[in-house]
Amino acid sequence: MISENSQSLSKITKDILNENGIKLNRNLGQNYLIDKNKRDQIIDFGNITKDDVVLEIGTGIGTLTIELAKRAKKVIAIEQDSNICEILAKRLEKENIDNVELINDDALKVDFAPFNKIISNLPYQISSPITFKFLDYDFDLAILMYQKEFAQRMNGEVGSKNYSRLSAMLYFKCDVEKMTDVSCESFIPKPQIDSTVVKLTPKENTIAEDDFKTYSKFTKALFQHRNKKIRNALIDSRHVISNIDKKVLKKRLNAIEDEKLIDYLKKRVVVLTPEEIMFISKNLYPLFEE
Repeated sequence: MISENSQSLSKITKDILNENGIKLNRNLGQNYLIDKNKRDQIIDFGNITKDDVVLEIGTGIGTLTIELAKRAKKVIAIEQDSNICEILAKRLEKENIDNVELINDDALKVDFAPFNKIISNLPYQISSPITFKFLDYDFDLAILMYQKEFAQRMNGEVGSKNYSRLSAMLYFKCDVEKMTDVSCESFIPKPQIDSTVVKLTPKENTIAEDDFKTYSKFTKALFQHRNKKIRNALIDSRHVISNIDKKVLKKRLNAIEDEKLIDYLKKRVVVLTPEEIMFISKNLYPLFEE
């Protein structure tokens, strides 16, 4: 049940939306947090100081933005909806907040200015691509809210139903820690499932950039067919890795003499650890050269 404090955030949110004639679209991931306790908890997880530059994706009317700005050196706030962005701009002006760089654009298409922390209630429909985009940047930590099922796949164990391309990609890049669940009752409009707040802490980079790019291609190709054998998955999704002809690739795979690689090719994608996928990608990539 939402507390009295949360009800005030709920009322503020509804009043702002009503005053501006805004009807939220659930299909666009416009689920606004109205639970003040959860909002404050999310911000506290970030341990924000006046040295921090915080990136926020999908600001909405500023439920997180305004409070983040009070603690941080600067907030880089990206909101795609121009009407919502205008509402937030007016709120920031009314609150005399001048340390927010408000960007009205698609977060998937813009280059991010330097930042060191990410705090966001992410639009659910871009959860996967925006998370992969974060991996291209250096940051200290990220506190991110996802749909619960998506968050479970971020830490999926090898062989489990939650083991995915997402799990494998994050494995080498970040430690993933579940912080708290957030009930669907804490949002308007109410989403169909609960959410989970996750903390991402980047790992020390011990993998060469080119090796990780190759690993990324193989991971994407393999997990399009997670229950197939490695050999068949690579043949069926060869286009993800290169433009090699199917017959040429089959011939090269058949010519492999390394027993370890031959054994891997017979296994199903879902049972391979990230380290094993890395081994395969580094050793088989030359076969995909045209």
